[in-house]
Amino acid sequence: MKTISSEEVLQVGSRVLQNLKTHAAGPEGRLPLTPSMLLTEPSGNLFAFSQNAGMGWPAEQLLYPEFLILSTHGGLRAEDGTPVALGFHTGHWEVGLLVAEAAREFRRLRAMPFAGACTDPCDGRSQGTEGMLDSLPYRNDAAMVLRRLMRSLPTRRGVMGIATCDKGLPAMMMALASSGEYPAVLVPGGVTLLPEQGEDAGKAQTIGARFAQQEISLEYAAEIGCRACATPGGGCQFLGTAASSQVCAEALGLALTATALAPSGHAVWLENGVRSARALLRLHQLGIGVNRVLTEAALRNAMVLHAAFGGSTNMLLHIPAIAHAAGLRRPKVEDWAHVNRQTPRLVDALPNGPRGFATVQVFLAGGVPEVMLKLREAGLLDCSALTASGETLGTNLDWWADSEMRREMKAQLLAQDGIDAADVIMAPGQARSRGLTPTVCFPAGNLAPQGSVIKSTSIDPSLIDERNVYRHTGPARVFVTEAGAIEAIKRGDLRAGDVVVLVCGGPQGAGMQEIYQVTSALKTLQYCKNIAVLTDARFSGVSTGACVGHISPEALAGGPIGKIRDGDMIEIVIDRENLHGSINFVGDDGEIFSAAEGEIRLAGRASRDDLAPHPSLPDDTRIWAALIEASGGVWGGCVYDADAIVRRLSPGQRPSK
Repeated sequence: MKTISSEEVLQVGSRVLQNLKTHAAGPEGRLPLTPSMLLTEPSGNLFAFSQNAGMGWPAEQLLYPEFLILSTHGGLRAEDGTPVALGFHTGHWEVGLLVAEAAREFRRLRAMPFAGACTDPCDGRSQGTEGMLDSLPYRNDAAMVLRRLMRSLPTRRGVMGIATCDKGLPAMMMALASSGEYPAVLVPGGVTLLPEQGEDAGKAQTIGARFAQQEISLEYAAEIGCRACATPGGGCQFLGTAASSQVCAEALGLALTATALAPSGHAVWLENGVRSARALLRLHQLGIGVNRVLTEAALRNAMVLHAAFGGSTNMLLHIPAIAHAAGLRRPKVEDWAHVNRQTPRLVDALPNGPRGFATVQVFLAGGVPEVMLKLREAGLLDCSALTASGETLGTNLDWWADSEMRREMKAQLLAQDGIDAADVIMAPGQARSRGLTPTVCFPAGNLAPQGSVIKSTSIDPSLIDERNVYRHTGPARVFVTEAGAIEAIKRGDLRAGDVVVLVCGGPQGAGMQEIYQVTSALKTLQYCKNIAVLTDARFSGVSTGACVGHISPEALAGGPIGKIRDGDMIEIVIDRENLHGSINFVGDDGEIFSAAEGEIRLAGRASRDDLAPHPSLPDDTRIWAALIEASGGVWGGCVYDADAIVRRLSPGQRPSK
């Protein structure tokens, strides 16, 4: 980098000082004012006309109905797509193209589009860094900003949200969910393509651990790392939190049929912006607000789709938050467990397998509506739920079943990749015969008295017994920081049979950090197949293996997980058939005992002396942790419940609602 002198910073050339002006002619035309407006309208509404004309909107069109487009767009692209300034990730890099397509369609249909943005971070970029301390808390902050932006355009007739990835998309859905009688539509930002040669973005995130264990060369790491994000836009190629959020957005009825998981930058993806603009105008014409779309039935449909896809465990945080924003009852662990026991996994996608198709291939196989057809046939969906099209889910599915789009997408998947769509999205019987099991399980036990979660469907099948049960008993290897755990993994300090116990990763310790750096290394490294993980942190949606997270209470809240010592014997049992599980402390100092005895001994132990929050934990995240704890905690969706918080701060004050 060139050394910059003070003269280069301070000096202003004479050329840029030429032709300075203090006045301009201003826009031509007249504001469409009436005596009634001048007498009754707030000054803000009147001045808005002046602002709109000043930005170049024709004066004769100032009475067009106003619609707001909010997005998570990040970065700055030149007209040819080359970067002027990079975004945080590919997921929001091309989102501005969708904004433009929607805006042009609004204008064509004699509506006035406004656009604003609240960009979002990348969990992949922040893995293993201090950036992860802000990841989950960002979601609530962004939802607040987006809601404030919505309310700051009081003349809006409806809102369109465009978002793609792990935190920005749930935040956008939370914001739209609060719209009440205003109509709203969500446009998913789509997915990036697979590299023609190389690895998907999930596996590519393990190059450091694999190189440390001499499983790959420097040259290989450099080449596949460069190609992992094969196209400049869209979320990752696996069914992580970004893709799971897109699936759930469509299942909730917020997004139009067949818009989730579309390949970013393609014509079919751009058309989603156009169709969604029409949909928002139609909802306005029909008087259908978000409160008629987001219902208990819609929430259950989203939970069913999550189970059928094998979605990210992070949705256990986001779906309740969307419900809370909509004024609906937040689903509890019992609700999730019931849905997952009823709903078969039907989709073979990365990272769950068995073959592991990319998200764009799932899209071409029929995506969300194709899965919904099979779930409707099984009687697992409420097809009376209203959707963003203004029609019921059942009507949308009838259209999809006979659509040319459905036939053409499947034909292209077969022609391009040689993949039969029926191998990607299966009927229940076929799915079971190929080893697809229900998605998530909620282990209890003396280490998780308030619960935990594991994506049981993604445990290595070779570790499952003939009864479809995973059993593991092994010594604890305790780490109080993620950095300590990943260092031990890279050094090869762990042994087959160990149970990694990673604590201080919950809300109070590290903002409930995501530890994909650890779980991905354990999955990918050959020597780590028989190592399990217990943590009060959370997992990336692309995590697989015997990894139990969300353990509650967290260590820093006095949870028994914070009392475990190196060498303590841990027993993990996960019944993938009946979705029951347990994680228990069952031995120490060479003695093995029952789970009940383990509970008694844990009660008599003090917490570890080395428990502490991350040394760089921001005050912003500390405040977040306190507020969500007052609002129902992790299992309540990590939300801000205003009345619950006020009761804590001012015990005698009446709730506002």
